Amino acid sequence: MPSLKSLRKRIATVRSTQQITRAMKMVAAARLRRAHEAAERARPYASKLAELFASVAAGVEPEAHPLLARRPERRIDLLVLTSDRGLCGGYNANLFRYVASFLGERGGTEAAVAVVGRKGFEYYRRRSARLIVHRLGILTTPPAQLAADLAGELTRRFAAEESDAAYLLYNRFRSAISQVPTPTRLLPVATPEGDVPLVDYILEPERGALLARLLPRYVEALITQALLEAVASEHGARMTAMDNATTNATEMIGSLTLSMNRARQAAITKELMEIVSGAEALKG
Repeated sequence: MPSLKSLRKRIATVRSTQQITRAMKMVAAARLRRAHEAAERARPYASKLAELFASVAAGVEPEAHPLLARRPERRIDLLVLTSDRGLCGGYNANLFRYVASFLGERGGTEAAVAVVGRKGFEYYRRRSARLIVHRLGILTTPPAQLAADLAGELTRRFAAEESDAAYLLYNRFRSAISQVPTPTRLLPVATPEGDVPLVDYILEPERGALLARLLPRYVEALITQALLEAVASEHGARMTAMDNATTNATEMIGSLTLSMNRARQAAITKELMEIVSGAEALKG
């Protein structure tokens, strides 16, 4: 049985860890609220931009712009949104497994990875993946700025026929305890199909020139929305992980306290037995 001194030291260590996890949970909860509000505020803009793009791109042939060109997907780019820091449960691991499954369904396809976040960069570097771009600071860099940088590189590669398609993979925020790995095709940009109700816009300048300006903005908007969802998902995952860690620390402190009390009682019993034995020996 561990000594009383070691048990007291372990209890103090676990209690100190519990204070840290509780504080991290509170910080993540406050940041989650702001991140969720930011994602919610961005959705109307993304929805309206998608509606505008559908109206402008209706009936346009794929040859009208390089970003609409459809080719056999022999080489694809994957934009994977991960976190810079850990302590967020299975947030990154679940996404990595989903990316592996996503690639497994496209056997024989050559993939290059553009990754956001230190965790993703370290993961794919260890596996000798082909990294075309990596960016850090997903929580500190403005999403619009980061999205413009990433969209510029991916659209350049697609227009130069260095890739045949580009996909965005990220954790979509559902709730603080649920983040869903989600794929979105970025390139070629999908044009509306079938009978889609479209607004009859008066276009100025003409459709081709407007489409050329709208397409890069549309790709940026998709990435921006995904970044906001990923940030909210990370805070939600971290809050849940720290809450679980705090609960586990409470249970561990209870178990260690019980062991300490048993050890202390055993020590007291031993001392009493020695005293009684000594007294009996003096009588004899």
